Amino acid sequence: MQFLRTAFWVVLAIIIVAFSFANWTAVTINLWGGLQLETKLPVLVIVAFLAGSLPFWALHKATRWRLRRRLDHAERALAAALPTAYGQPAPPVPASANEPTTGPQPAEP
Repeated sequence: MQFLRTAFWVVLAIIIVAFSFANWTAVTINLWGGLQLETKLPVLVIVAFLAGSLPFWALHKATRWRLRRRLDHAERALAAALPTAYGQPAPPVPASANEPTTGPQPAEP
């Protein structure tokens, strides 16, 4: 899986570099109050892409955080309900004098 992630980022970097070399032209952006910003087209496109993907990245991180908290809470609840599931000894059950004992009885000689 790590190989696929690395290959994806390498291919994406190659595409960005090829786009940048093919479109390295100056672009003038009209801002408020008569201000103008002159920048290169690849810089403008990359900044716009990152600004557009920022809300979805934040949503992804928030969703993962919420789901991780829910999973941790469920695991703690399960550990409390089933103490032997995590290698902890079961709590002792007090034997009542009114309840008959179950299980094998020792044989009397």
